[in-house]
Amino acid sequence: MSIVFVPRKLRGTAKVNQETIQRLLDENDQLIKCIAEYMQKGRAVECVQYQQILHRNIVYLATIADASPDNTPLSSVSPSNEAAVVGSGDGGTG
Repeated sequence: MSIVFVPRKLRGTAKVNQETIQRLLDENDQLIKCIAEYMQKGRAVECVQYQQILHRNIVYLATIADASPDNTPLSSVSPSNEAAVVGSGDGGTG
């Protein structure tokens, strides 16, 4: 079960650290693979629950990123990393 499904009374008490964020990213990776597999099989209806969890996770991660005081501005990305970021959206055709 996703860690985003924390009861409301406990939501403010959870510590968000790099391990928690990595677990969510790993979970999102698995969710995307499941969604893609179901879509390839023509079973779009089954994708909905996974899409809802993925959406919830992404919103949670975005909220954490927005609230984080130590965000690194995009302008501080080194040129070598910038190429990787820009090239990552090419759909794997490179």
